[in-house]
Amino acid sequence: MSDQGSANAGNGGAQTGAQLRVLTQYVKDLSFENPNAPQMLGPVDETPSIGIRVDVGVKRMADSDYEVALKIGAEATVKDKTMFLVEIEYAGLFRLTNIPEHDLEAVLVVECPRQIFPFARRALADVTRDGGYPPLMVDPIDFVSLYQQRREQMAQEVAGAQQPN
Repeated sequence: MSDQGSANAGNGGAQTGAQLRVLTQYVKDLSFENPNAPQMLGPVDETPSIGIRVDVGVKRMADSDYEVALKIGAEATVKDKTMFLVEIEYAGLFRLTNIPEHDLEAVLVVECPRQIFPFARRALADVTRDGGYPPLMVDPIDFVSLYQQRREQMAQEVAGAQQPN
């Protein structure tokens, strides 16, 4: 037992592992349009078609602080008539410490949005409900796949730009 105590004491309680802290989170922008109300409120003949758009933006604020903004937009239509349009930009201020440089991009565009997604999702559900529709429950987003798709797209664009015309 005394060996364990001396090993822990030698550590000095310093945390040297990678850390991601959410300092604050907030709605940066929120828009809801209900262009065909009240005609589109209530039961409709068809299941609405709902298109979802997702984007992640990152802005360095200080040495280890980053603002990560999750942008989600949705448009619900029935028979080419818009029921509603909703867009949210939900952001968090994150402090990242002891993250290796080669992992920084992935942490910022995968882990940080994953932390704030449930709050953005709730805000979208609340605003669509308040607009007279059933709450829009956005399915969980696979931020890893989104990140990989964007990296592949960028690689293709770079390769295309390097080819002679």
